[in-house]
Order: sequence, then structure tokens, then C-alpha cells
Amino acid sequence: MNRQILLDTETTGLDPKSGHRVIEIGCVEIINRKFTGSEFHTYINPQRDIDEEAEKIHGLSLEFLSDKPIFSQIVDKFLDYIKGSELLIHNAPFDIGFLNNEISLDNKKGPFVETLVEKITDTLQIAREKHPGQRNSLDALVQRYEIGGYDRGYHGALLDSKILGDVYLAMTGGQSDLFQASSRNQSKTSESKKIEASKLKAEKVILTSVSPEEEKENQDYLDTMKEETGVKPIWLNSK
Repeated sequence: MNRQILLDTETTGLDPKSGHRVIEIGCVEIINRKFTGSEFHTYINPQRDIDEEAEKIHGLSLEFLSDKPIFSQIVDKFLDYIKGSELLIHNAPFDIGFLNNEISLDNKKGPFVETLVEKITDTLQIAREKHPGQRNSLDALVQRYEIGGYDRGYHGALLDSKILGDVYLAMTGGQSDLFQASSRNQSKTSESKKIEASKLKAEKVILTSVSPEEEKENQDYLDTMKEETGVKPIWLNSK
């Protein structure tokens, strides 16, 4: 079983070293590349002011958060939820830095996030490797992969986790599906070649070139691979 948790946070500002705090945590579970419906979501009272620019992004006010639990009241439930999973986070150092800061304020000895999970995967790094030189924010990826059905008037931890799930599956599944299709095509081609070779052997004919139709079919397939993966197949390097 491959249990992965998409995770996002909202905060009072940009730097925990300046005293900024986590105000929302959202987690969404996928197992074997399918959403299970299991979620973890909580708002948190930061017990401090929220930067104006941050509030413009997530829309969470101190007044709204004033009656919400403080981090120490939700930390055990949160850590139990993510334990043993692979965390998928867009710009992971930011969220992990904030979460570990919250944990250290509650208990200097931890346990810290990275000690409880199997792996932390930064989906921003995946996007940068797949789309070098392009904008790879979550908003940019939503447009690039045509992810719809969400109201993004404000950013929200749970909402962004769900969106990240769709983006992650699109980023990693498209290439996988293409390679599976490639494997099927190669299998069919291999079988066809065996049959053709048997016929040619019987007729004592040696095939020294491919037909224009076969050449076009092969070229179309390679062009499709390049378009869907964003990577030029090595077979096109000589073109």
C-alpha cells in the first residue's frame, strides 16, 4: 500500500524565525494514486497578529481564529494522521519549517515531522525538473494542467491540498500512462515484426528499409511523446 498525504499550511507571515505561526493545516490522503476521502483539517489560534499581506492571500483574520484551538491541542492528532506516510508538499521546506517550529515551541525534543514519515516529496522540485525555466507555482500548474472545479478566491490549506493532489497525479500520471501505452505499442509492434520476419524468411526476402507509412507512424508517435512529456525522446536527437 502506497499511502501519500498531500499537505499544506497557511501562516501569519513568511518566517517562523520572526515569530510567525501556523494558522491552518490541511491534509488529504491518497492510496495507490486514488483519493480515499480521508482528510485532516484544522484552524489554529496563533495568539499573535496576522500580517496584512498574508491575510489578503488566505482571508483568515485573528477574530475568526480567536476561538480555535492552539497548536498544542491538535499536534498529537495531526502527527498521528501523517505518521508512516509519504508527504507531498509544494515547496516543502516552507511548510516543514513552520510545522517543526510549532512542534519545538510545544516540545523542544519533538518528535519532528521528518522522523515520523517515510518520505517528504517536494512537488515544486518535481515541477521544476519537468518544466525547467517555467513558472511552477501551484496556480501556474493548475493552468498548465487545466485543473478545474475549484473556487480559488482565497488560498486555503485543505483546498490547496486537494488541488495539489490533482496536479501531482497529472504531473506524474501522464508520463506513466504514456510509457504504458508505449509498452503496449512496442509489444504489438514486436509481435507484428515476428510474423513479418517469418514471412520474409520463408520467401528469402531481406527487409532493408521501412515504408513511408511506417516512417510517418513512428514519427507521429515520437512527436506525441514529446508533446505529452515535455521531454524530447532520444530517438529524435538525430532529427
